[in-house]
Amino acid sequence: MISLVIPAFNEADGLQRTIESLQAVLARLPEPESEILVVDDGSHDETGRIAAAAGATVIRHPHNVGYGQALKSGILAARHDTIVIIDADLTYPAAAIPDLLAEFRQGFDMVVGARTGHHYEGSMFKGPLRTILKFLVEFSAGRSIPDANSGLRVFSRQTIRGYLPHLCNTFSFTTSLTLAYMLTGRFVSYLPIPYHERIGKTKVRLFADSLRTLQYIVQAIIYYNPLKLFLLLTIITVALSIAGFVTAALTGLHAPYFLGVGGLLMAIVVFALGLIADLLRQILVRTGSE
Repeated sequence: MISLVIPAFNEADGLQRTIESLQAVLARLPEPESEILVVDDGSHDETGRIAAAAGATVIRHPHNVGYGQALKSGILAARHDTIVIIDADLTYPAAAIPDLLAEFRQGFDMVVGARTGHHYEGSMFKGPLRTILKFLVEFSAGRSIPDANSGLRVFSRQTIRGYLPHLCNTFSFTTSLTLAYMLTGRFVSYLPIPYHERIGKTKVRLFADSLRTLQYIVQAIIYYNPLKLFLLLTIITVALSIAGFVTAALTGLHAPYFLGVGGLLMAIVVFALGLIADLLRQILVRTGSE
């Protein structure tokens, strides 16, 4: 039994076709009972009416609260444990869902559709920003991540419930979910999927949402693995300190030498703070498990 959750904010253009494509996929699955939930996140158009007319269960927010909060509402309202999330703009192929479900049943905690194709690559600005965020996510998780913020995923409602209070309420929900699962040792699998052209106007604000994503990456590291962040800061500080010593040796100036000494002392302090933060995290984990 499957619950499909679709967050929707002013998605009247593509929503009906999205629901119809999902209904066609569900009709071919062996599950005896499934549901499609559309979370109308304060839309100003006909999103809610179209969803209801197409046969979906509609959850309405009185005003827009964000992509992540819409997903949380849908997940908490779902009747079944197997959750599939997908966008309402026809960018993700509904036909890929059976493959993701089959992979999920192999014992993974989450299966993600990793986007491919030129529509995913995006503009000249989106590429570099995505590369930077991808590096930070992979550094945090300690493994290669093909697509950190894909909006097509399968996971267990029971498993994700404990993570929901710590996940982002806005566009960065999927990135924070990826990090939360990986930093706590969950099994995550990726399957390549084609990514199509969007129907309707995008709600993503490239720079604002990228900064918010960066914020949640840092918060996730501090919450789940603080020593990793402080170790990175220590390495950077030591590198700057060494640069100061080298500059002092080559130029004979005293200022770079003092900067090098200050940087070295700062590195020791930062590393010590990292050890303290990690110790506090371990105490909190042990306290919470008792």
